[in-house]
Amino acid sequence: MDKRIERINALAKKAREEGLTEAEKSEQQQLRAEYIAAFRKSFRQQLENTDIKYDDGETVPLTEFKKKKLQ
Repeated sequence: MDKRIERINALAKKAREEGLTEAEKSEQQQLRAEYIAAFRKSFRQQLENTDIKYDDGETVPLTEFKKKKLQ
């Protein structure tokens, strides 16, 4: 993942300084899309592993908390 971010940053710097070719623009868009997809997947997993703790000590998974709140 670090190499992907480094390449995104390198392309952004080049875009500011001298501009990008069409191939580099396409690569930049693809890298950004991959990064965003990986971020969303990671964030979703983090939310799925989050528990809500009530004042009485009961813990409920976030998905169950949403269901209870809607009822």
